[in-house]
Amino acid sequence: MTTDAGIYPGHAATGGSFAHPALFYSGRRDFLDGTLPFVWQGLQAGDPVAVIVPGPNLDLLRDALGPAASSVHMRDMRVDGRNPGRIIPGMLGAFADVHSDARRVWIIGEPMWAGRSPREYPACVEHEALINLAFAGRSVSILCPYDVDGLDPVVLADAEVTHPVLRRAGREEPSRAYAPGDIIDAYNQPLPAPNPDSGAVAVLEFTADNVLQPREFAVAQAARHALPPNRVDAVELVVHELAVNSVRHGGGSGILRIWAEDRAVICEISDSGHLADPLAGRLHAGLSSNGRRGLLIAHYTSDLIRLHTTASGTTIRAHFMS
Repeated sequence: MTTDAGIYPGHAATGGSFAHPALFYSGRRDFLDGTLPFVWQGLQAGDPVAVIVPGPNLDLLRDALGPAASSVHMRDMRVDGRNPGRIIPGMLGAFADVHSDARRVWIIGEPMWAGRSPREYPACVEHEALINLAFAGRSVSILCPYDVDGLDPVVLADAEVTHPVLRRAGREEPSRAYAPGDIIDAYNQPLPAPNPDSGAVAVLEFTADNVLQPREFAVAQAARHALPPNRVDAVELVVHELAVNSVRHGGGSGILRIWAEDRAVICEISDSGHLADPLAGRLHAGLSSNGRRGLLIAHYTSDLIRLHTTASGTTIRAHFMS
């Protein structure tokens, strides 16, 4: 059954549980009609409110809110959320944790926009599925807008699987397709092989005896592919952290592969470990039960992380744009 909603159902003044609706909008007016009531409800309750959306929509909301915009935490998703794996620990979780004593925390997060690359998309949809695990039981509302005019139908269909509630044209209904675990499983697929046109793949096997060698190897390869110095430093940090993880948690050894593809240098580490926790690397180190801070650092430092894990091994692929 659908309901007309002057306020967002499930967000009563008593607090309630975690809410994660998707907003399907068409055009600027529809975007504002779907997001402004959400922001105003949080502000009028005296709760903390954050808006993390692509720049053009950020400007729309800022203008519509007028002076009240100064009371809203605003960030450009295209800049700060380019790496989807950084969004939960670096923005959504960080904002909610800072305001953990609030009655409710209100966040608008728009991680999908027209122009997201096919390479980034699996990480985006996994992010949306993992939100439901990361915030379960917390008094947090995260509204996720989806542009029905600019996004592929596959994106909208996946949104119905990752969000328990759907909003369209001022009406709200439960999602009959909601099954975020299915998304986590469906997108945990073997990563595509390097493009044959990319050239040679540099390979290094390592163990605890030469665990420092991967960082030296990675620095040399990153410089050979003409990454700027600050990105070479990022490669060094991420490769070292992931290699140490492989030695400590991945069976004591691993294989590092590095190549260049589509204006990115790609560093891939494979080992025999298994990442049983789908939130590994998505929570602040102090909140993570598995202690794998290296993967968290990789999400923060790289431009994209893709991974595939099974009971017999894990592959983590970090992308660094040139």
